[in-house]
Amino acid sequence: MTIAENLSKYFGYDTFRGGQEELITKILEGNDVLGIMPTGAGKSICFQLPAVMQEGITLVISPLISLMKDQVDSLIQAGIPAAYINSSLSKIQTQQALYNAQNGKYKLVYVAPERLTSPDFIEFAEGTNISMLTIDEAHCISQWGQDFRPSYANIPAFVQRLTKRPVISAFTATATERVKEDIVESLALKNPTVLVTGFNRENLYFEVQSPRNKMKALIEFVEKNITKSGIVYCSTRKNVEEVCSTLNAEGFSASRYHAGLSEKERNTGQDDFLFDRVQIMVATNAFGMGIDKSNVKFVVHYNMPKDIESYYQEAGRAGRDGTNAECILLYSGQDVRTHQWLIENAKGGEYESEQAEQELKQRDHDRLKSMTFYSTTSDCLRAYLLSYFGENPSSYCGDCSNCNTNFELVDITQDAQKILSCISRMEEKFGMTMVVDVLRGINNERIREFGLNKLSTYGISDKTGIALKHIIEFLLLNGYIKKSNGTYPVLQLDAKAQSGLKGEEKIEMKLAKEKATRAATAMAADKGIPEDRADLFTEIRQLRAVLAKSQNVPAFVVFTDKTLIEMCIRLPMTGEQFLSVPGVSERKRELYSEDFLAVIAKFCDVKGIDIAEKTIEEAAMSERIKKKDKMMQLPTAEIIETIKAVKQPVPISMLNIAINEVLTENGCITTTAVKLTSWLETIDYLEKITVDGQNKKEPTKRGREIGITQEERKSPRGEYSINLYSQQAQQFIIDNIFEILSVKK
Repeated sequence: MTIAENLSKYFGYDTFRGGQEELITKILEGNDVLGIMPTGAGKSICFQLPAVMQEGITLVISPLISLMKDQVDSLIQAGIPAAYINSSLSKIQTQQALYNAQNGKYKLVYVAPERLTSPDFIEFAEGTNISMLTIDEAHCISQWGQDFRPSYANIPAFVQRLTKRPVISAFTATATERVKEDIVESLALKNPTVLVTGFNRENLYFEVQSPRNKMKALIEFVEKNITKSGIVYCSTRKNVEEVCSTLNAEGFSASRYHAGLSEKERNTGQDDFLFDRVQIMVATNAFGMGIDKSNVKFVVHYNMPKDIESYYQEAGRAGRDGTNAECILLYSGQDVRTHQWLIENAKGGEYESEQAEQELKQRDHDRLKSMTFYSTTSDCLRAYLLSYFGENPSSYCGDCSNCNTNFELVDITQDAQKILSCISRMEEKFGMTMVVDVLRGINNERIREFGLNKLSTYGISDKTGIALKHIIEFLLLNGYIKKSNGTYPVLQLDAKAQSGLKGEEKIEMKLAKEKATRAATAMAADKGIPEDRADLFTEIRQLRAVLAKSQNVPAFVVFTDKTLIEMCIRLPMTGEQFLSVPGVSERKRELYSEDFLAVIAKFCDVKGIDIAEKTIEEAAMSERIKKKDKMMQLPTAEIIETIKAVKQPVPISMLNIAINEVLTENGCITTTAVKLTSWLETIDYLEKITVDGQNKKEPTKRGREIGITQEERKSPRGEYSINLYSQQAQQFIIDNIFEILSVKK
């Protein structure tokens, strides 16, 4: 069979994505390869497909247990025998897996890098026909990468111990030129084909906000995306706990993940998110590497990451199915100070020598500076990211918050001179806050203590503190001033400072006038689905959930949302037509065609759609009606009757999702969990109380009578409470949904 035939048979695709076919061909020709491909570009197929076509087995070195499990589950679903060997297996299970691998029962075996030094595993490897060694997340081998892992340094020695050197393939989503060269050298790749497919993810929308209240901004964003699955990244465990607790208290459905939790807690939270039992995962960067959840529609960074590489990799976990998704960064200056402190206080034992420590710390400071500039620039965000990775993009993408903002060019020459002069007169010994306070003439003890109130620049600016900080960030970005390294960075004059002070050039800065909205965001989830087929999409999603639960795998392992959308558009009626849907492999046709075709046939019969009269493509084209022109209406009594309460008590967020699914299907106005609880408060079923300075809502006597209960839960930060709604309470809300939706905000 050809490469293309195997692609169709095992993965259900008729065409390759950019770079896939070239890398697969080179591997099959016996060449080493390094593939640098953005998240969602299909890296895994580049080594999984040749693994099927080669003699022997492919060893895949992977850094995380969750990544191994997800990929092995997906391979088995595709009809490819595979296994993983890691610390989650017992000794007997590990021995059995090695025995099966040695006897040719698997085509791919996933292992953790730590396993490469195990005597049992080395003995197995030396006596097994290993056709290819694949290194996933290959940037982990480079000290210049954003996620260096010492265990990856074991790989070259492991290769040297093998009787026969296999083909080596390495893959990563993000790598600068230096990291790319380091990967090639560290792995001793032989005349490798190095392919960079491009870093642009056109389906991702990028936005940077600088809110005064991050929590409020986050809650407002989640409210607007109440039916969508997403990740919220935080820089510290403390922030994870606070954000997760607050989201749950506000009626949303959230879980948490960080290194301070037990392995059982992390696995439970991760499974709840993967299986769509919770809407939001709140996590540190310990979560996500290799998580193949296709329906993540947003990634919010509650704190700015430490570098562009980390940010782009984490943001790239949104929209893996190719549909539109949002990447939002909530920026504040405190994020920068936190990372500066972490860099300077990294343990000395992490470095080989004092010189290496200084070099690597300077590298980290430089990367932090690039991340800070991204967070404060008024230029195209996409262009900034792509330029960082060595591409030459257009300066306007039309799909980021900066491109969708109206700017005016303002002359800030005099303001810049005042700032530069003030820094000079303060002898470059103070940070941004003190410089701003002096310029504004703030009379506080510290300023008087240092005699800064006697400077000629004291009180000479009429700008607000926020405006001055924005101008200072601009001057930092453009080489007029710089920040010193260290725990308490100070502002210093940089190369262009003298020309700015002397007024030798006009300094202009873009300032936002008004922000435009992203028209396509609201329709991302239903992209391409004809208007009258939304209910079919709901039905086949429910079928997918049942099939996934019966096999104990996440729903996307059965089919991604993108494949389900294609089914709604194409309306396949036969096994061959089902196989033609992108994402349907021969194995998945065998497993699922009967169930899905039955649902689709019933839908067509009820709707009176006669597929025989025209081709699938013509039917799809004639039925495409864009939802954006549709006027959202209040639901009728008949529509409300189709909303069903469930027997078990649920949080308000889960009830809200169930209500909105029906409302969305019927083109009606949707609601939010916050609106539901606010309505219950106005009719005296909930009451707002304050405990230890924290606001929460408790059921009143009337609320308890209809089955609203409060459950106490525990987290590492302490106890918190969540309201649960019985079947009776759910039905009460459903019966009054027309009234709730009619309430003006």
